[in-house]
Amino acid sequence: MRLLILGGGSGQLSVIKKAREKGHTVIVSDYYQDAPGKAYADYGETVSTFDIEGNLAVGRKYAIDGVMTVGTDQPVYTAAEVAYRLHLPFFISLSTAKAVTNKRNMKKTFQKYNIPMVKYRILNKNFSGTDLEDINFPIVIKPLDSQGQRGVFKLNSPEEIQQRFAEVLSFSREEAILLEEYYPGKEITVSGWVSDRQLYILTVTDRVTYENSIHIGICTAHIFPSSFLSSHYSEIKEISEQLVRCFDIKNGPIYFQMLIGDEGIKVNEIACRIGGAYEGDFMPQLTGVDILEMMIDLSLGYELKLDQIRKYEILNNRKWLSAQLFFANSGTIHAMSTVDELTQVSGVGQAGFNFKTGDTIGRIENATERVGYFIVEGRDREELKGNIGKVYDKLKICDKLGTNLVIRDLGEVL
Repeated sequence: MRLLILGGGSGQLSVIKKAREKGHTVIVSDYYQDAPGKAYADYGETVSTFDIEGNLAVGRKYAIDGVMTVGTDQPVYTAAEVAYRLHLPFFISLSTAKAVTNKRNMKKTFQKYNIPMVKYRILNKNFSGTDLEDINFPIVIKPLDSQGQRGVFKLNSPEEIQQRFAEVLSFSREEAILLEEYYPGKEITVSGWVSDRQLYILTVTDRVTYENSIHIGICTAHIFPSSFLSSHYSEIKEISEQLVRCFDIKNGPIYFQMLIGDEGIKVNEIACRIGGAYEGDFMPQLTGVDILEMMIDLSLGYELKLDQIRKYEILNNRKWLSAQLFFANSGTIHAMSTVDELTQVSGVGQAGFNFKTGDTIGRIENATERVGYFIVEGRDREELKGNIGKVYDKLKICDKLGTNLVIRDLGEVL
């Protein structure tokens, strides 16, 4: 079978390799000519994952049997359009794909079905003070159709919104932006699978984030189990099932981000994809469910085997795991650790880097400056904490003066 995978970055490497291992012919489309995933694919095409017409042409060129993406938001809609127009299988409808990739549509659906959320506005360039009535500062502005925390800012006045408006639009295909009241609290993510509209929750993780002045929500780690799992699971499950119904999610993966603060749980964003914190890689070891294999089979129209997912009970899962998404201070890399050095540490199953020797690391403004990742387990909280610390003891990203640029305290929070 011929499978088109949208995206050839580090977050797609595992699914590209797995699809090849399963005997499929893999075509990867990515805006970057040197995207690492292309080296593992049968064919690579330099086409943006946002480009519907371009990917349609790729699909026709290779007579593909299916199309998919993982770990990234916006290409979900591209994949849905390509599948629809080429009469290929796809797990959600076009309307659902649009609703979960465009925040204007998403917020309208939240509002229609009384999903708990923060107060928001959609602002045009010529917004006025009346558009901000009943809005409490600080606020967060973001693009309606972007990803990776690009163009997301925490601001304190209407004047600051005006100053940042054009920059937010530079990350968007829309002419308006989203404004939300800032809701202080903790973030969690709910990952799972939907089969014939029935939700199976696989993980609830604490989503550890970094705030750098006006830049917020930059994920530095996921920790399982969430500190809110036992105390809030019934409510998390109820809201998640409500989201599946309201967005008419028929099949496939879900990735819901929620905020927990003084006013309880509020839904931040939702997606119909496997998460971008290497959930597809750690799900099998953590839950026994190979969600990447399920995604490949679903995208090609195969019948899925659901025995493992049906018998899994999240509240009975006693494992501890963290996906650490590490960052570093600005500088040019002169020397760095190897993947082998990191994976030799007890509990580490996987690691990788997004930068190499000679590259320059920029200021942390969004997820694009993430230097790398590692996935680590522990038998309990203390062992997990200790194993994370041992990896950071080994992890070196050094400049020419020998200064280690790694910022270990961003993810080392247990």
